[in-house]
Amino acid sequence: MHCHIYGIPNCDTMKKARAWLADHGIEAVFHNYKKEGVSEETLNAWCAQLGWETLLNRRGMTWRKLPESEREVMSESMAIAQMAAHPSLIKRPVLDVAGRLYAGFSAESYAHIFSP
Repeated sequence: MHCHIYGIPNCDTMKKARAWLADHGIEAVFHNYKKEGVSEETLNAWCAQLGWETLLNRRGMTWRKLPESEREVMSESMAIAQMAAHPSLIKRPVLDVAGRLYAGFSAESYAHIFSP
């Protein structure tokens, strides 16, 4: 099964997701946003499948550091530009399983995704 996981290596949620995959013998290619970045084209495709509001991480420090005036009027195009410039704004992890995308991690959701 073709599987990619996107995120930041020192993120606790990423560590849990990668450990879950390893514990279940699932190989996933890791894409590090900090080193490899993420293009607006990729973000547009992800938003088309997941929705920009699902993809935007509103819980982190990067979101809180944005000016309140920007946070209040955030739109899809603004969110994509901000996520491309600041990948920490992307919910982690993004999991791509054969072209199907999932945002975030829970053991229950991954068990469902990979159930036979």
